[in-house]
Amino acid sequence: MALNKVEICGVNTASLPLLTNEEKEELFIRIEQGDQEAREQYIKGNLRLVLSVIQRFSGSNENADDLFQVGCIGLMKAIDNFDRSLNVKFSTYAVPMIIGEVRRYLRDNNSMRVSRSLRDIAYKAITAKEALTKKFNKEPTIEAIAEEIEMKKEDVLFALDAIATPLSLYEPVYQDGGDTLFLMDQVKDKKNKEELWVESIALKDAMEHLPEREYNIIKLRFFDGKTQTEVADEISISQAQVSRLEKNALKHMKHYLD
Repeated sequence: MALNKVEICGVNTASLPLLTNEEKEELFIRIEQGDQEAREQYIKGNLRLVLSVIQRFSGSNENADDLFQVGCIGLMKAIDNFDRSLNVKFSTYAVPMIIGEVRRYLRDNNSMRVSRSLRDIAYKAITAKEALTKKFNKEPTIEAIAEEIEMKKEDVLFALDAIATPLSLYEPVYQDGGDTLFLMDQVKDKKNKEELWVESIALKDAMEHLPEREYNIIKLRFFDGKTQTEVADEISISQAQVSRLEKNALKHMKHYLD
């Protein structure tokens, strides 16, 4: 498949092939048997995944075609290393690998260069992390990664921090219909505890006008400092629903606070 001629801008992603679960399963059986044609079909059937990932890096000022090609390399690595016996969805496994490949490309092309020795340690750590995740089906600790590459934990942390790409708190991480969840929605608020807010009588009065579920969401989010994910788990609804109800509640409260 020729990737160097891929058109990104203005492409209709709906025109890309979409594989069913049965097709994915059948193709992967053929891939494991060394069928290159099946591998090509599987790659084409997952180009939507690459497109969705590189959209996260739209603010990097890098050429979209270049990012797409790099993302496809990450996709191919994911296909070559995916283990169906782990009972993990391919997209769950592939997305971090595609993101990692794009970030490595951006770091290598960054004008602020990190020393070669630090990059070598960081890449060893990233490779070890991917291998340990695949082996144990969970993300390893820094201690486990350091032990795997026979380095001090402090050196691994320093190296990974040196090559880390800063992220905006307003970077979208998930979208459900018209509701976009941003990175800041995943950050736990450890400062805004109840003792810092409860003194505001106006705020308490505004909350009293909320329906019970929205009241509980605001309390859990801003008084108890929980993330939207934690709130969703606690009250048994989706994270997108928490986001939607939270926005409605804040808009409703603003009406009483103005």
